[in-house]
Order: sequence, then C-alpha cells, then structure tokens
Amino acid sequence: MKEGIHPNYQPTTIKCACGEVIETSSTKKDLRVDICSKCHPFYSGKQKLVDTGGRVDKFNKKFGLGK
Repeated sequence: MKEGIHPNYQPTTIKCACGEVIETSSTKKDLRVDICSKCHPFYSGKQKLVDTGGRVDKFNKKFGLGK
C-alpha cells in the first residue's frame, strides 16, 4: 500500500441504544448506533408486524386471511 494516503485504522467502540458494546477497528472513533444484531428484530426473532394506517388489516380482508 502507498504511504500517507490511507486513513488511520484504529481500535474503536460501537455502542448500541440497547446497551450492547462492540469492540472492533474502524477509521472512526467511538460510534453510536440505534440498533444492533442483538436487538434487531430479524436477528433476535422478536419481529413485530407493524400496521401502518390499517394496511395489514386491509390486505388480510382483501385476500381472506387472518381470523
């Protein structure tokens, strides 16, 4: 690699809103994120069906799904 053109790659801490702390390396120092793999619904298995303006109910009624 050429000298002097690459950013400084340093150890950093990533902190999630849920309290999870991840130690890694990055060009940025001390990152904060809103969601991580520990609290993300896809990875945690606690996925919720969010009904925005009754769209889910409308879909279920249209195709005869649901109750």
